[in-house]
Amino acid sequence: MPCTLLGRHGDVKDAAGTAPSNLRTEQATKNLRLPPISVRKAAKQATTHVELEQGPVTVSALTSKKGVLPAHAIRQLLELGVVTTSRPLDVDQIQPASLDLRLGEVAYRVRASFLPGPRATVADRLRELSLHTVSLEQGAVLETGCVYIVPLLESLALPEGIYAMANPKSSTGRIDVFTRIITDHAREFDKLAPGYSGPLFAEISPRTFPVLVRTGSRLAQIRFRSGVPTASDAATLRLNEQDPLLSSTRIDIDNGVGLSVDLHGGDDSPIIGYRAKRHSALIDVDRKAALEIADYWEPIHRCRSLILDPDEFYILASKEAVKVPPTHAAEMVPFNPLVGEFRVHYAGFFDPGFGHASGQGEGSRAVLEVRSHEVPFILEDGQIVGRLIYEPLTEAPEQVYGQGIGSHYQRQGLKLSKHFRQ
Repeated sequence: MPCTLLGRHGDVKDAAGTAPSNLRTEQATKNLRLPPISVRKAAKQATTHVELEQGPVTVSALTSKKGVLPAHAIRQLLELGVVTTSRPLDVDQIQPASLDLRLGEVAYRVRASFLPGPRATVADRLRELSLHTVSLEQGAVLETGCVYIVPLLESLALPEGIYAMANPKSSTGRIDVFTRIITDHAREFDKLAPGYSGPLFAEISPRTFPVLVRTGSRLAQIRFRSGVPTASDAATLRLNEQDPLLSSTRIDIDNGVGLSVDLHGGDDSPIIGYRAKRHSALIDVDRKAALEIADYWEPIHRCRSLILDPDEFYILASKEAVKVPPTHAAEMVPFNPLVGEFRVHYAGFFDPGFGHASGQGEGSRAVLEVRSHEVPFILEDGQIVGRLIYEPLTEAPEQVYGQGIGSHYQRQGLKLSKHFRQ
């Protein structure tokens, strides 16, 4: 399918927007040149600098405890220069245990997804792979079946002891926009090790719906961890004994907490899920409650089993209500080949307080973004489809999910993204 880029008012631009594509691409990628600094050396210098500060906050203080950093620690990372932004932060950009990432000013249409590898920067690869560019400052449509690379407004200089992990936001996953974060010299997506110093880029590939985005749109989020992951089944068992993690009295803990799919539903509605309609209109990612569900989705009614078509995208819900204590954050494993050839939950972060009484969220279920791989797959009611990994925070957050911070999915059952009237 040919990929075209449309302006905000629907005018189709040529492959470069204005100038011939080869010239425009060369000019745009030149702007991505970065000083030839050593990533490891830059981070070490940053660490030394902040530890010599006379103020009360140092990197050493942030890494003295192991776990996921809460919101106030993320603000301290900004103060220390570990996180830098080219524009001031949005008021609600810092979540209880994560930071939303914003799109920059231009998108690069590329031939295919890629990782730069240890010998190249993203800018180097864009010079080879970029087909054309488009400005996002007035908004632009990203078409289905295409891959785009967008420099973000945020950059990192991770000191020793601080790791970062990225993931699509919930609203991004629920409209089937495949989004991953890449960095210079990266060998894997979404994971950043201590010592990385440089820009961040989003790889964006809409799968079902074309999307309208602009500079400042937030499709991904990033979480910071002090030290290596400390999650274990023994620790999860102890946590569950102190504060039950699921509504079910039976809990399956084996490399995380098992979640099963609900194909029966409740007494209030026979609808247990949705199947996305292809060839629908575009979705403006920044507009809330603007779209009619029937224009984009077909309802799925209760059943004992559901055949997943590999060409279709589904929204389903977990049978269990999920609880994340204020002392912890959780992440769903996006794909486990042992339970079937399908992917569940693009957006894997669950903030502290999700589904918990501390955030008035009792009864919140996990909404599952489901896509089968390669072959049709029969999904049975009650089948385990994913696992939640719980990690402790370094300290309790000032606010938890649902406490007056624009939390769209607290107390959710089966729920589509915030873009739809519900």
